[in-house]
Amino acid sequence: MKKIAWILALALIATACSKEKDLEPPAELVDFTVKLKPDHVWSTSTKGGDDVLRLGLRPAVVDDRVYVAGHGGDVQALELASGRSLWSARSDLELSGGPAMGEGVVVVGSIGGLVLALDASTGAERWRVAVGGEVLSTPAIGAGLIIVRTVDGKLRALHAADGTEAWNYEQTVPRLTLRGNGAPVISGDMVLAGFDNGKVISLALNSGDLLWSATIAPSRGRTEIERLSDIDSPVHVIDQDVYVVGYQGRVAMLSLESGQIWWGRDMSSYRGMSADADRLYVTTADSTVVALRRRDGTEIWRQTQFLRRGLTAPALQDDTVVVADFEGYVHWLDSATGEILGRAKLGGGRISNAPVTASDLLLLQNDSGDVQAFRARRRAAG
Repeated sequence: MKKIAWILALALIATACSKEKDLEPPAELVDFTVKLKPDHVWSTSTKGGDDVLRLGLRPAVVDDRVYVAGHGGDVQALELASGRSLWSARSDLELSGGPAMGEGVVVVGSIGGLVLALDASTGAERWRVAVGGEVLSTPAIGAGLIIVRTVDGKLRALHAADGTEAWNYEQTVPRLTLRGNGAPVISGDMVLAGFDNGKVISLALNSGDLLWSATIAPSRGRTEIERLSDIDSPVHVIDQDVYVVGYQGRVAMLSLESGQIWWGRDMSSYRGMSADADRLYVTTADSTVVALRRRDGTEIWRQTQFLRRGLTAPALQDDTVVVADFEGYVHWLDSATGEILGRAKLGGGRISNAPVTASDLLLLQNDSGDVQAFRARRRAAG
C-alpha cells in the first residue's frame, strides 16, 4: 500500500507539472559532434531494486576504495582502480539509503527503518538500530556521530561506536510530499539539512540544538500539489555560503553563520545541484541543466535538449558537467557553455542518483543495481 501511495502521488505531481491534456514525451536524444570519448573501465552488480521506487543508493569513495550497496541487501567494498572485490556482506534488509563511510564503519539505511553499520575493513556487522522511518538518503558521518535523515521529518544522531542515539530533531512533514530526502551535510561543528516544508535548518553537531532556520520558498497555491515545496537534495556549503534548491521553489544562497538569504531566484528542482569555484549547476524538475553565477545567481547558460528525461543531479569532473537519465544514458557537457561533448550507456536501467567523481573516474549506479566506472578523454581538435 505504501508503494501504491507513492506511485499515485508521483503521478499526480507529473500531471500537475504539465499544462497539456496529455503529458509530453521525453525528448529524443539528438546527434552531436563528439568531442569527448568515454571509456568503460570496470563494472560490478549489486542486488538491484524496483524501478518504481526512488532510492538513495549511490557509490561512496574513500581513498582507494569504493563502497556500494544494493536494494536486495548486498554491501560491497571494491578497489577503486580495478573494481576488484575486497569484501562483500549480505544483509537481510531492503536497503534504500547510503552507503556512507567514516569512523571505521560503512553505514546503510533500509526501507524498514533500520540503520546497519559494518566494519569498513572486513564487512562484519558492528550494530543495527531502528530509527522509526524509511531512510532515503546517505547518512553524514563526523565527530563520532552518524546523522540519519528519515522520511518522518527527523534527523537522528547516532553514536558511531554502538548506534545509540545522541539526539534527534524533527520538522513537520506536509500531507503530500515527493518521494526522497536530501542527505544531511556536516560542516565544521554544524549539521545542515533541507526538509519537505521548504525549510533549511542548521543544528549544533554535538547537541542537536537549533542554530537557525530559513524558509527558502513558502508553500503557495490552492491544492496540496501546488503547495509542494520539498527540498529533496543536499545543500552545498562553500566557505561561508550555503546553496540550496527546492521543488516549486527557489535556488538560493544563504549565510552559513545566520541563514540569511543573500539572493534567490525562482527555480524548481528535486534532483539537486553541484558547484565549482564560480558557478552553480542545477538540474531542474523538467530536466533542464542550468548554470548560474554563484555570487549573484545570474544565469550563464541552459541546456534544454534533455527535457523530461528524468536527469540526475549534475556531477563535476574537470571542465565537464555530467548527468544521467531514465534510459541509462550518461551525458557529458562543457561546464563553460553547456555544449554536449560525449555520451555513454549504462545498461538499460534508469539512473536516479547523481554520478560520483573520483580522480579521473566517473562512477554510476543504476536503479537495477549495476555499477560501472568510466574514464573520459577529450578528443584532440582538428
